[in-house]
Amino acid sequence: MNQAQNLLKKYFGYETFRPGQHEIIEQILTGKDALAIMPTGAGKSVCYQIPAMLLPGITLVISPLISLMKDQVNNLNEIGIPSAYINSTLNNSEYSQVLQNTLSNFYKIIYVAPERLSLDSFIHFLNQLNISMITVDEAHCVSQWGHDFRPSYREIANVISTLKKRPILSAFTATATEIVKNDIINLLNLNDPFTLTTGFNRANLNFSVETPKNKTEYIVNFLKNNAKNSGIIYCSTRKQVDTLFSNLSQHGYKVSKYHGGMSEIARSTSQEDFTYDKTTIMIATNAFGMGIDKSNIRYVVHYNMPKDLESYYQEAGRAGRDGDNAQCILLFSRSDIITNKFLIEQTLSDTNHKIEYDKLNDIIDYCNTDKCLRKYILEYFGEIPDFENCKYCSNCLSELEITDITLDAKKILSCIKRMNQRFGAGLVADVLKGSKSAKVKNFGFDQLSTYGIMHEYSKNTITELIYFLITEGYIKTIGNQYPTLALDKSADNILFHNEEVFIKRKIEREIVFKNNLNYDEDLFEILKCLRKEIADINQIPPFIVFADISLKEMCTYYPICVEHMLRISGVGMKKLEKYGNVFIETIHKYVIKNNITPIEKISGQNSQTDNSSKENTNMISYALYKEGKNIDEIAKIRGLTRQTIESHLIKCYEMDLEIDLTKDVKLQFENDIFHAIDQFGLERLKILKGNLPSKVSYFDIRYFVVKYKKKHLA
Repeated sequence: MNQAQNLLKKYFGYETFRPGQHEIIEQILTGKDALAIMPTGAGKSVCYQIPAMLLPGITLVISPLISLMKDQVNNLNEIGIPSAYINSTLNNSEYSQVLQNTLSNFYKIIYVAPERLSLDSFIHFLNQLNISMITVDEAHCVSQWGHDFRPSYREIANVISTLKKRPILSAFTATATEIVKNDIINLLNLNDPFTLTTGFNRANLNFSVETPKNKTEYIVNFLKNNAKNSGIIYCSTRKQVDTLFSNLSQHGYKVSKYHGGMSEIARSTSQEDFTYDKTTIMIATNAFGMGIDKSNIRYVVHYNMPKDLESYYQEAGRAGRDGDNAQCILLFSRSDIITNKFLIEQTLSDTNHKIEYDKLNDIIDYCNTDKCLRKYILEYFGEIPDFENCKYCSNCLSELEITDITLDAKKILSCIKRMNQRFGAGLVADVLKGSKSAKVKNFGFDQLSTYGIMHEYSKNTITELIYFLITEGYIKTIGNQYPTLALDKSADNILFHNEEVFIKRKIEREIVFKNNLNYDEDLFEILKCLRKEIADINQIPPFIVFADISLKEMCTYYPICVEHMLRISGVGMKKLEKYGNVFIETIHKYVIKNNITPIEKISGQNSQTDNSSKENTNMISYALYKEGKNIDEIAKIRGLTRQTIESHLIKCYEMDLEIDLTKDVKLQFENDIFHAIDQFGLERLKILKGNLPSKVSYFDIRYFVVKYKKKHLA
């Protein structure tokens, strides 16, 4: 695993693996199939990208969305991992070039859509390759019980069975109930897989459920404090997307929109504007976002309640992928329940209705609970949290007003009983309110003793109380599309045994969520602008240059030298090489201008034993050499011997970093050294030295040994 640790720092800029990454990578490298259920932002892609670099052949990644492939491939090529995608966006010339490069072993990772696996020509192409691993991303799509079922995922196992040699198979998803997990294993034919669930908790996400009277007004007020942040607002219908887009545009916000009613070109342009930070707000239906790789999304607002908690957690999880704090807000209203019931009836067969209605009831309970929201989500996915209150969701953070509703509960339960437990919440609320509707009169409910006994309340308030009693288990719902209300046995405790009932309501107030780091916000804006300039020049999304969390660390510790910059999370060797100097220079000017003393970030690792620290010291010498300093100057700056610096530079040359050592190497002795290598071998440097002219140094020999290996042993 030392090689994997080195690659983690070199390419991704991190000192240590996140929970679960090490175990998954280790098992894959032993040749085992693997299934990992890891929340969004936990680093699933690293779990197959690092093995892909270490396995001998290529890795084929089956991914459901073109936009995800593009982002992933951009990021991988940016950090020096040769990758490509094969999808419908390639023209014939580009497609042929990718196939040719793949056959020439140019790439280590190829991304494809599952639909391409149905083409005989593509299967024939796969059988010409040395495929070490096939990775199925968003693996929950294989299951009809998952929230994004894709029939094409069912073909994956069949295609693998046609390959001449079965590769390692790995599967990854962010959310999966037990039934979905078993489906993934069985339908993909995973062979005795190593399975790992790292836990569903996303500690950096704040969850809120709000019930505003005017949702659009709530959004506008929310954006007043979040105008500079990237965020997604999900709506359940295309019409709501268009209306909110128009409204926010009129308020002067930089907004994109995305839904199935738009042309493919319009959707692609909209997504690109959002990805490249040309706009900060994306308003979309759930057609947008599965697997989106944009790391700097600071909030996800659901304008409407989704149809189930799996969908909600997947969509909300697109916030805070960089590990920094983010907000996940669900705006709930009773009309959302009606909309989702309609969608269930329109899109699913009768055999699936029961399961989907059960899922709908679970998210309705989530919206109504006064308990910890995070705890509710974790328990839904089968995880037992070690806390009662997370102290970071809206229910835990808000001040609660406790109200005794025992009398109101008795009125509601009595009314349901007198209506023979055969009607839904709407009609029960009408009777309690004292409605004069024809339906109430036709059933004779205006003659009941409970008719109008809650006339002082609005119908919405009565309905909320009914749903609260459902959530608490006093009332059962029977049926799916048009559920009727019936009393649970526990209702007797209220009606006949004087049990008291209390409801907790949040006291309306603004809650301010702080960032993980106490960073310099002025410098952060400067570095964001610099990042955007670099991204525009290179035609890549800004978050690929550096994630927000990396910039915030820079604005906390003010790194003004290579050594300190390498300690910033997300600053790997390739990114340091490409962008390090310009960021260091900008930060240096800022600290001088503002008389700031930089703070050294301690990595917390033992530099004498940790391999990543050895890699760091190589990179410090490398960066100084790239700045134009000679070997003796670097040795003096670092307080090390010339021979040590030479070793660092040779190691960087061996790792294929962009470094030209020819100015410090005696090129005239190349043929002599190669001839000596042919005679005495590569490993015996002392013997080589003894059989070469005295002017030839060990540095010269080591350089040409590496060059010989690259030329003859590649």
